Amino acid sequence: MDKKEKHEDSSCNKFQEEMSVLEDDVKKLYEFRDHYFEHHTIEEAALKDQRVQDKLQETIRCFQNFDCSKVKSEARARYYYLLGRAHDVLPSHSPEAETALAKAVKLDPQLVEAWNQLGETYWKRNNVKEARNCFQGALNKKKNMVSLRNLSILVRQENVATREEKVKNVEEGLELARQAVEMEASDPESWMVLGNAYLATFFTVQQNPRTLKLAMAAYKRAEADAVGKNNPDLHYNKAVALKFEEEYASALEEYARACELNPSWDTPSSQQQQLLQYLDSTMELVQSRGRLKAKKLQAFLQSIETKQLGPYEGGQYTAPNGLSVNLRLQPLSSLQTGINCEVVVLGKVICSVRNDDSVPFTFCVMDKDKSVCAVTVYNIASGKGVIIGDSVAIPEPFVTHVSFTYNDKKYSFTSIRVDNPLVMVVNCKKVGRDKLAGTQLSTFHMPH
Repeated sequence: MDKKEKHEDSSCNKFQEEMSVLEDDVKKLYEFRDHYFEHHTIEEAALKDQRVQDKLQETIRCFQNFDCSKVKSEARARYYYLLGRAHDVLPSHSPEAETALAKAVKLDPQLVEAWNQLGETYWKRNNVKEARNCFQGALNKKKNMVSLRNLSILVRQENVATREEKVKNVEEGLELARQAVEMEASDPESWMVLGNAYLATFFTVQQNPRTLKLAMAAYKRAEADAVGKNNPDLHYNKAVALKFEEEYASALEEYARACELNPSWDTPSSQQQQLLQYLDSTMELVQSRGRLKAKKLQAFLQSIETKQLGPYEGGQYTAPNGLSVNLRLQPLSSLQTGINCEVVVLGKVICSVRNDDSVPFTFCVMDKDKSVCAVTVYNIASGKGVIIGDSVAIPEPFVTHVSFTYNDKKYSFTSIRVDNPLVMVVNCKKVGRDKLAGTQLSTFHMPH
């Protein structure tokens, strides 16, 4: 080996040692960000981004002493990848990160980590097309968890022309999220993305309570990890799932936790206020019997007749599972928590409840005994709900007795949940399939 070769070999070894130091520095930077609340109180949440910024500046200074001009292109690519990854630690877009990562992939087109990180920088400045190209390109080079979960989100968020295309994208997004979890079952972010994919399925494909439970199970797996536990996105999306499971007290607490972890993020607070307003309105309308005057209420009571059971008047009901069930008419006051088998209730719609979300459609019904309860209907098309004065019969009602205290206010009312509006009888007739609809809801994911 001549002197030149020895010199190059020595330079290469020195650079590898320096690169190991940089790898460690960037790893520590991300650990500081992701484990912030393990070492700081919740009262210091508002200081997190500034402290991460300070830590970033310390890390960047370490890069300035290194000369990568005389090493092979693959080694230089690794250097620029680490530099770009460091700059990309904050939630906002970093031009420095994008520049460094673009150099990294140009020097080494096979560097999958750099393609993924570059995709996230594009995503942060809303260049979704280029972000998706980066993630798909990385996945084509090597199957990896980061590309899979990011593509899961982008595929589900894509604007398409028809409901069929939307359903196809959501199903594809769910499959990608499942693959990400299969690759690394301990990764909290992949579990969160899977939970979001189930939640998107609930709103786009079918509003099935089982899908919500699968979402909740995924969120719980994500929360089992310290990083996931302190992720405001997770608590926000978990709150959304809990709200539609009608676990209102827990949903309010999760919104509050998301607010605590990211005080500058307004969405959890506004969603929490919307839910509180919905609960206030529902309880007030149940207790006031829809604010209707006594004369109007009396007229409604007198108009309730068993013939309004329509096809259920003879006591026969074919359940969604195809089984034939005998029904008996019972008052609302006799209903038990959970499903009330072989029971049908009948009443008049006395009001609808304003809801900023399109799901569920909520109204209040009063029966012959003057008992009132809320009814939440899922899977029904916008504008296709019932109106005041309609008669409604509900077979085998699923009942929740809402009772909890939040911010020193007691919430208490009874609610019937209807997941399949086709079982309802409105004005003596079964609800038609033309009133079914899929709706859409956005979950939140901050690329980082």
